Amino acid sequence: MDFDVFGPEFSLTVYNPKVGLKGFVVIDNTALGPGKGGIRLTTSVTLEEVAKLARGMTWKCAMADLPFGGAKAGIVADSDFMTKERKAELIKAFAEKLDGIVPQRYIAGPDMNTTQEEMRVFAETLKTEKACTGKPKEMGGLPHELGSTGFGVFHAAKIGAEFAGIEIAEAKVAIEGFGNVGSFVGKFLNEAGAKLVGISDIKGLVFCEDGLNYEKLMEAIKNTRSVTGYDGNAKLMDKHEIIGLDVDILVTAAVPDLIKINEINVVKAKLIVEGSNIPMTQEVEEALAAKGKVIIPDFVANAGGVISSYVEYKGGDANEMFKIVKKKITNNTKLVLERAGKKGNTRAVANEIAKERVLKKCTWCKI
Repeated sequence: MDFDVFGPEFSLTVYNPKVGLKGFVVIDNTALGPGKGGIRLTTSVTLEEVAKLARGMTWKCAMADLPFGGAKAGIVADSDFMTKERKAELIKAFAEKLDGIVPQRYIAGPDMNTTQEEMRVFAETLKTEKACTGKPKEMGGLPHELGSTGFGVFHAAKIGAEFAGIEIAEAKVAIEGFGNVGSFVGKFLNEAGAKLVGISDIKGLVFCEDGLNYEKLMEAIKNTRSVTGYDGNAKLMDKHEIIGLDVDILVTAAVPDLIKINEINVVKAKLIVEGSNIPMTQEVEEALAAKGKVIIPDFVANAGGVISSYVEYKGGDANEMFKIVKKKITNNTKLVLERAGKKGNTRAVANEIAKERVLKKCTWCKI
């Protein structure tokens, strides 16, 4: 595991042979507050993976201007298909091992293969609702179904559109991925008057130059579990063709490494908003920026989820959450774009801002 002046401050590997538990927690940096990061439950999770994700959370929380540091946790799963009862057993054993660390130094949340039910178990085991976010509503949680991440991506798109000279009410939009993030981005963009012309998911892409009907898209998801079941005037295409559609705005909201370096000339969108994590390498981002594309990096655009976690942690409600997500995403997107300028490396600028915020409070990690 790599170390530098920022961290990690603390890493722990825990075992409970009786229940077959092996888990990890890495607290990367707490200059801004207790480490925040979800618990993933996979067969392949490692300490090194958790450490890299914890560092990502340090920058994400700092860029979102939250009083949280960066952290992450992982539990090695027995198999890819686990029962609810087995998950609860592992989460309970893991929580018991973190007594005294949570919530003073680490605040958990849901991640891969963990949900509000696992967060219920985690909080109940440690006897405090401050142990984690992403809890059920009756425990003070703010449900994922509110669409906080998609709402934030929408506001990043609005600011990006202004910067790129795009009128949002007349914009043609393509969205890659139409799950929780993509569908909410589509909802808010549709309400703002934008035209959704291309939507993709794992099964394919639906395209209509005149615009797709949002309600019919959601009906297709409900009835067929895919946008390809869209009941209307639309052309079915290969899902990867989403990157080359003639649109003003491309929102990524699903797979990593979507756009490859040999595809930069295929991209026609003026603005790319990264609702998904790592939809392209920094090399690709820089090449697209050099061609005049405006790019909103993932940890700037999709920070609505962790901002929602902060509101939940401090006891706020959904109305407060939406106000704070809008304010923070708007302000931080403006800051990044203004500092980067035209054809600027927005990711490098965002990283620079995040590091500045950590260093301002970090008395032990001065460079």
